[in-house]
Amino acid sequence: QVQLQESGGGSVQAGGSLRLSCVTSARPFDMYIMGWFRQAPGKGREFVAVINRGGGTAYYADSVKGRFTVSRDNDENTVYLQMNNLRPEDTAVYSCAIGQLLNFFSPAQSKFDSWGQGAQVTVSS
Repeated sequence: QVQLQESGGGSVQAGGSLRLSCVTSARPFDMYIMGWFRQAPGKGREFVAVINRGGGTAYYADSVKGRFTVSRDNDENTVYLQMNNLRPEDTAVYSCAIGQLLNFFSPAQSKFDSWGQGAQVTVSS
């Protein structure tokens, strides 16, 4: 079973930055797209960002576009989420997920398997 482990969460003030990392046991790592999702208290899980297999193309939710950057290191089997200019509404548990083998670039949650446990991000005003 594929395992994913996030790290890098924490508490920051509005305007601050955090960088999340997600290392996976999936091999070969570059066969899979990777996604980031988040779930705020009392809300459903929502899409944040997705990155293609080679790392050259990414797609973002409108709410984070221009502030968040997703990247990956295929040699390290790791995907990152750089979060800048954080807002209180970004407070959530952030999870990485690995795309299904035939998911070439869909952000739909149903197209992802094997989710990480999540990392808490708290942004205070």
